[in-house]
Amino acid sequence: MLKRIADAGLEGQVVVDSAGTHDYHVGEAPDPRTLYHAARRGYDLSTLRARQFQVLDYDRFDLVLAMDRGHHGRLLEGARQHQAGKLQLFLDYAPGLQGHEVPDPYYGGSADFERVLDLVESAVSGLLLRLRAVDLSNGGV
Repeated sequence: MLKRIADAGLEGQVVVDSAGTHDYHVGEAPDPRTLYHAARRGYDLSTLRARQFQVLDYDRFDLVLAMDRGHHGRLLEGARQHQAGKLQLFLDYAPGLQGHEVPDPYYGGSADFERVLDLVESAVSGLLLRLRAVDLSNGGV
């Protein structure tokens, strides 16, 4: 997402972060297979480190995007009523994939990591279209 934001000329206008719903891997780098497949597409994820989602993140961000329904449900449990509207499934931004989940490739092979990247790229493209359509100077999405 960060690379695509920079490529779109939106750097400095959009803040992106990534966080997990559990604390299993806090401080760790992404899976080496993720790093490998992302790098093949020109994405450098080597500086990323896992962190756990915090309730304050609802106030820091206009959107909170969950990769699957399980994470969506967990995030919804921690949201205050006025924050729940910020929470969406990530693939809701991918054309034709509204309501679908990003599968976890961890127990799969290379094709699974590539498929996840395809899905993420599609959702990022849709999200960028949405960002271009709103007035980011007013802080709205």
